[in-house]
Amino acid sequence: MKRIYLLLLLLPFYTIAQQGNLKVQVVQQENKQPILGASVTVVTNTSKAPIKGRQTDSKGIALIESIPSGTYSLQVTYVGMLNHEQADILISDNKTLDLAIVELKEAGKQLEEVLVQGRTADLQLGIDKKIFDVSQSLVSVGGTAQDVLGNVPTLQVDADGSVSLRGSSSVKILIDGKESAMAGSDVNKLLQSLPADAVSKVEIITNPSAKYDAEGQTGIINIVLKKNIRTGLNGNINVSGGSYDNYSAGITLNYRDNKFNYFGNYNFRHGRNLGDDFTKTISLINGVQDPNGLTTETTNESFRKGINNSVRLGMDYYATDKTTLSLAGNISIRDNNRGEDLFYKSYRGQSTPIVTPRTSRQQEDDFGYDLMFDFKRILKREGEEITANVTYGNDKEDGTNDYIQENPTFISKRFNETGEKGQNWNFQLDYLLPLGENHKFEAGYRTILRSSNDFQFSDTLKNEAWVPDYAVSNEFEMKSGVHALYANYQRMLGEKIGLQVGLRAEDAFLNTENKSIDPDRVANGDHLAKGNLDYFRIYPSAFLTYEVNEEGDKVQMSYSRRVQRPRGWQVNPFVSLSDPLNIWQGNPNLMPEDIHSMELSFAKFYSKWNFITTAYFRRVNDMTQPIQFDENDPIAAEYLAGKENATFSRWENVGSRNNAGLELISKVNLFNWWDATANVNVFYQRVNPNTQYNINQVENVAWNANLTTNVKFTSKTSLQVKGDYRAPMKTLQGKMKEMYAADVALKQDVLKGKGTLMFNVRDVFNTRRFGGETYLPTRYSDFQHRWSRRTFNISLSYRFGVQDFMKSKRSDDQMEDAGEGGGY
Repeated sequence: MKRIYLLLLLLPFYTIAQQGNLKVQVVQQENKQPILGASVTVVTNTSKAPIKGRQTDSKGIALIESIPSGTYSLQVTYVGMLNHEQADILISDNKTLDLAIVELKEAGKQLEEVLVQGRTADLQLGIDKKIFDVSQSLVSVGGTAQDVLGNVPTLQVDADGSVSLRGSSSVKILIDGKESAMAGSDVNKLLQSLPADAVSKVEIITNPSAKYDAEGQTGIINIVLKKNIRTGLNGNINVSGGSYDNYSAGITLNYRDNKFNYFGNYNFRHGRNLGDDFTKTISLINGVQDPNGLTTETTNESFRKGINNSVRLGMDYYATDKTTLSLAGNISIRDNNRGEDLFYKSYRGQSTPIVTPRTSRQQEDDFGYDLMFDFKRILKREGEEITANVTYGNDKEDGTNDYIQENPTFISKRFNETGEKGQNWNFQLDYLLPLGENHKFEAGYRTILRSSNDFQFSDTLKNEAWVPDYAVSNEFEMKSGVHALYANYQRMLGEKIGLQVGLRAEDAFLNTENKSIDPDRVANGDHLAKGNLDYFRIYPSAFLTYEVNEEGDKVQMSYSRRVQRPRGWQVNPFVSLSDPLNIWQGNPNLMPEDIHSMELSFAKFYSKWNFITTAYFRRVNDMTQPIQFDENDPIAAEYLAGKENATFSRWENVGSRNNAGLELISKVNLFNWWDATANVNVFYQRVNPNTQYNINQVENVAWNANLTTNVKFTSKTSLQVKGDYRAPMKTLQGKMKEMYAADVALKQDVLKGKGTLMFNVRDVFNTRRFGGETYLPTRYSDFQHRWSRRTFNISLSYRFGVQDFMKSKRSDDQMEDAGEGGGY
């Protein structure tokens, strides 16, 4: 750690964003009474694109902080009042502009003739992140957080639930800016149980600055949960139900006065997905099918049923005008029931196939919670502040697995008892110091500590008696941590050019222990295998931004160094035998990936059209991925013995990879009643494998795209259609097939605008399948997988309390974070 402190003392830094504040009081013109819940929004002068906003408190006051310096317009709206707009509002660096009092006139009877329509801004561009509001995603209603991510431009969700960004699944996923211990060792499990209605927005940071955690090959995905902070009492109730016994319900409540903000929500979800798999494996000789070799076809009918109860409670205490304390907690109780019915059909040539059925049932009970404490203090100097966070998370999972396989001459049975325990600690301190009108300094410290314990005890049935099977029983412990310091020094180079150079220093470790419970190995003293990884790295980042005009158009160049650390299931050497023909193993000797990323972005905003285009290059060293091995590998040979056409995969550092691509995200308002958002990502990829794997270099030119369009038939009825496509591409040992699908949803406002009724269909044409081919010297495999079939869902939500009925303005909780670069 002394090395970190020394580096930070010696290095100078520069960066871009200068910010100021705006204060206004909104009252009724007739009686001068303050208006509670009026929407105050800062927008660009010409395109009227929203920048930041807030609702007024019980005194009619709205204080909007951290607005990028520049000239804007101010919009003030409230139901029953005529809109107020004021142009050419000048926001200066590190100053608060007080506009005093704004008086709103009653609309009177005109309100009955006027219909105010609009949509929340779907896309916002921050300094170092893109912000997608998902509250308008109709096709995700009644689904899960995974369904939400699948509907965000630039993201893809595989059939197994793995989330990818720009074609890579090595991405850091956070919940409210932090790792969630409730996710355990697999964040996908939490996303599958988290209701879509709990998600407010998704932030994508493809090239994070030094202020952010350095982990994540392609960047960071931050899922922001809903937390209303409107003044007064307000809330929302929603219920939904759909095909395959999918239904959910939730309630959100919020109350705020001058000193306290209380918020909480409860969500219940009963989810059930039906999936299927098919794999065909052929024996080869010299690259062609062996006429006497074995052909195996595996058909798998699967289901995943889960019951999730989640509770979120919190409180913000505004101790003084300069001090805020926050306390929050999340609890998740999950009950997962999964099953597979596999049918192995094997034959040689024209011989009669032998069918071997296998039944698998898995039951898991999961309990997890997070506790968070936040502190914010505004110091003497205007704009100077210090923030701190302490988070503790705990997750526990207990389960059982039952396997029954009917072989031609006997029946084999296995019973497994499994468990997983995990703990996370996060300590974070950030300091911001304005040094003048054109630059500022910020620095911070963060420590993340994780520990987990996984075990499996397996029994098999022999001679009508259950006996321990020590070969597939073990206990795996992992402890990891990261100590980090960062610093930024920000400065404008003229009126339009800004430069940011930052540095993050991280000291990381990963210690593992794999324990055998075999009494013979314990007696011989060889029951314990340890792994240790300890490394120190410097992660620089640099941003150069040119502000084209006052309407928000900008050009930005950036560079960052990042890391992708091995995950728990990737380093666990325990061999998974859930499918005896598809065997998997982790590798405790995995090195972290070393990533260098560069981007050039241009953002353009018109009144009815905006787009962001990004050219990028990414170099990955020590690239990790699973590699299939045959009998020539000594470890694989042990598990493949006597299993013809079985596959054995192990995680390895396979080599290096270069990715270069062009990405376009665009939102077009075609008419007042029709808009569309499109994303296209075209990239070139070259993978250079290490010579020890005897695999040829792979080159790809591939692309993926999605399109979401919204049509308003009437003031109360709208339609949303979403389609996505991913082109085929080569892999080191085969290729991935194309994948495409479409979703559709219909929305109807009811109950005088306080209720919303929605009907959606996900995967309309039942085509969302993940498939590919694998080539090995001795075998060829063709596979396809689908974890969820076409589903139908209907939902109803009802809002009450103080609400923002001007739908063209973002709600306060959405405005609060837009454009801010808070570190994770």
